[in-house]
Amino acid sequence: MKIENLPSEFIDARKVLQVIEQNGFEAYFVGGSVRDTLLGLSIHDVDMATSAYPEEIKKIFKRTIDTGIEHGTVTVMFDHKGFEITTFRTESGYQDFRRPDKVTFIRSLKEDLKRRDFTINAFAMKENGEVIDLFDGMTDLHNHLIRAVGDASQRFNEDALRMMRAVRFGSQLNFSIEDKTFNAIKTNSHLLEKIAIERINVEFVKMMLGIAPSRGLQEMLDTDLFKYVPFFNQYITEIEAIAKLNLNGKLENEIQVWALFATELNLDHNQIRKMMKSWKCSNKMIEDVLHVVTGIKMLQNQQLIPLTIYQVGIDNLLNANQVMEIYDKAFKADDLQDAYQQLPIKNKSELNANGGILIKSGFKPGPQLGKVLNDLELMVINGEIENDEATLITKANELVKEN
Repeated sequence: MKIENLPSEFIDARKVLQVIEQNGFEAYFVGGSVRDTLLGLSIHDVDMATSAYPEEIKKIFKRTIDTGIEHGTVTVMFDHKGFEITTFRTESGYQDFRRPDKVTFIRSLKEDLKRRDFTINAFAMKENGEVIDLFDGMTDLHNHLIRAVGDASQRFNEDALRMMRAVRFGSQLNFSIEDKTFNAIKTNSHLLEKIAIERINVEFVKMMLGIAPSRGLQEMLDTDLFKYVPFFNQYITEIEAIAKLNLNGKLENEIQVWALFATELNLDHNQIRKMMKSWKCSNKMIEDVLHVVTGIKMLQNQQLIPLTIYQVGIDNLLNANQVMEIYDKAFKADDLQDAYQQLPIKNKSELNANGGILIKSGFKPGPQLGKVLNDLELMVINGEIENDEATLITKANELVKEN
């Protein structure tokens, strides 16, 4: 088939393919950009592959960068833009179940596409929009199926992360995993332990942010993938319950994903830290999730407590509210915004008496001063005193006398 009106993302890149073809080589758009164009979805990355070897690409174009030349990838600078071009290749010797020990450059498009993970990712497209489908990916697109190219077990032994990619694509596209591919995932699920958790994390979060995350969760359960990831293997029953929730279209970002699991697994703050550290989440992500979980607990009680709103912050309060959408117990976003705006201060720097002011008023530096400032902050937030300098200094003196 031929796509007549190519999305704009292809337009500039077409010129690069044309130049390569004019020099006697084959060149194609490949992978996800072709798949998403066929599905009418937005495109993120445009990948290009060619029969020209890296040294030949470098001779064709005046300006190039050796981006990943050992794997056949060269960045071509063309019309003041960079385009990554990868030579057709075969791969062998996957001792770490992730990356090939040997890469061999070849001239055959078919041999290059044979090493790809799934039929729906094994399309190639000429610069004029003509689609090349050597593995019946079009039928699988039509039937909403995720099917491995060739022997599924071999594909997963080459790269065990592909098993996570299968459930991720199932969620993102709301496609089923074809039976032989599904059975191969179950048979090889233990290989997931060979993969760095950072890479699994990326696929897992993408899966949870897809249009059918419940499908992805259930497929991870049914294929035993959950047995071979950290922390969650202790909570299979709880995850089965999460898979039964109406998650479709509800989660908007990674913070909400982890907050949902923390809530459903009924984790305390220490357990949340343990979970997220085992998945190699950033410290910033962990702190945000802890705040969101605090916000969720407040919203579960159908309360809007000024101190909690202040501590959680508006962004994470809205994240907490989005998680509550899953349970049909969310507040109106405007009500949360109003509650936040009504806070007398939004952060400690807005307190009209800081350490410097109190020291000038006769207070001594030290731990007691810090405690006084914390007490003043709480009193202002809770509406017990006004946030003006004279009132704060007076109250500070009272607090010192009380202690």
